[in-house]
Amino acid sequence: MKAREALVALRTGRYSLVPNVPIPGIEPGEMLCKVRAVALNPVDWKVIDLSASPDAIGGYDFAGEVIEVSSCVSRFKVGDRILAMTFGTNPLRLASGAFSNVAIATEDLACKVPEWMSFQQASSMAVAIATAGLALHRTMGIPISTEMEHGGAQPKNPFFVLVSGGATATGTVAIQLLKACGAVPIATCSPQNSTLVKLAGAVETFDYRSPTCGIEISAYTNNTLSLVLDCVTEAASMKLCYEAIGPTGGHYVALDPFPTNIQYTRRDVRAESIMALTLFGGEVALDGAYGYPADPTARPFARRIFLMAEQLLGDRRLIPHPIEVRLGGLEGVKTGIEDLRRGGVRATKLVYPLS
Repeated sequence: MKAREALVALRTGRYSLVPNVPIPGIEPGEMLCKVRAVALNPVDWKVIDLSASPDAIGGYDFAGEVIEVSSCVSRFKVGDRILAMTFGTNPLRLASGAFSNVAIATEDLACKVPEWMSFQQASSMAVAIATAGLALHRTMGIPISTEMEHGGAQPKNPFFVLVSGGATATGTVAIQLLKACGAVPIATCSPQNSTLVKLAGAVETFDYRSPTCGIEISAYTNNTLSLVLDCVTEAASMKLCYEAIGPTGGHYVALDPFPTNIQYTRRDVRAESIMALTLFGGEVALDGAYGYPADPTARPFARRIFLMAEQLLGDRRLIPHPIEVRLGGLEGVKTGIEDLRRGGVRATKLVYPLS
């Protein structure tokens, strides 16, 4: 195989399907993969709207089969079924995205797909694993215990963690990781998604549209809530989270930059936003608040997150978010991205099989 087809970013803020893109070389710690399915994430439209990188291949989530490994790869071999997160629309490496029939995977941000899971299901997992793992276990500092990796933790002092947007893909994965480490996950969602969120492991859900939602959460947790992951990151969700945090303050972690006018309404709450792409360890050379400096310490942490996820997947203690499988291959992906941009996708993740 000398060439591949790929969705490439244009200056106009859209993607174009290019049929003859050169097969990239792989660097130490990387693998070349035959892509069997790709999944879409909100970042797929946000990054091209807010920080377009012309000629860069898009996409962050895929699953497929390893067809080549570098000499430095130790966990995988040719023929392995894997899921992986890539750095799509990367201005520093145009070839690194997932929206292609052949893609680069990084050993430390990938894990083997268990036999019980399809490629379509697996393609929806990596970005959520990376994002939730970074937020909970690196930014918040919730430990990854030996018990979590090998059978389930039983903490002496369980604590509440609120997941705002519990019915999102990152939300359901975060809830499962919290349950696995012995925390007590609670979540906001719409009433129609309460069953989904409780099946993921939330002990209670709260309707984010209720004007008293924050007060209800505070009462349920007996004013002890101090850790919040906001998977929505809008002004209304941030305000709700701040109301739910107990009187001694806490830690608020968001998936996007947040409004500072709400941030400073409480000086006892530490507010941070995260970028999962920092887990690659290099510079995230995107515009504005989406840009981050290189952090070499993040890459070893990414490896631990994905090793943990591989164990949880193998034990079926981590299961995929609901998916909607759509046909049309890479050309169809463009329609899916438009649907995400318009807010037309709820409580499911769009997946496109490529073969």
